[in-house]
Amino acid sequence: MNENSATPTDGRSIWIRGLFMLLMALILHVAGTVLFIVTVIQFVITLLTDKPNARLVSLGRSMGRYLQQSVNFLTFAAEEIPFPFNDWPAGD
Repeated sequence: MNENSATPTDGRSIWIRGLFMLLMALILHVAGTVLFIVTVIQFVITLLTDKPNARLVSLGRSMGRYLQQSVNFLTFAAEEIPFPFNDWPAGD
């Protein structure tokens, strides 16, 4: 077996991808915690004002896209590494 074998799309070895996957799994865990905090804050704001905060809605959308990108990378459904190695997804 060739030690320099690489993925066909981006030329990285499977071991380098594995390191990125470990890092992204850790970031995904932190992002889930942040999403929980944003969810609680949005709930409280909605209770107090009878309408959700528009900025938190946008943040929630972009975080949802980020989580999707992260899971796609971790499950080999995508080769592109998400933030912080690429741009943060838009929330609109």
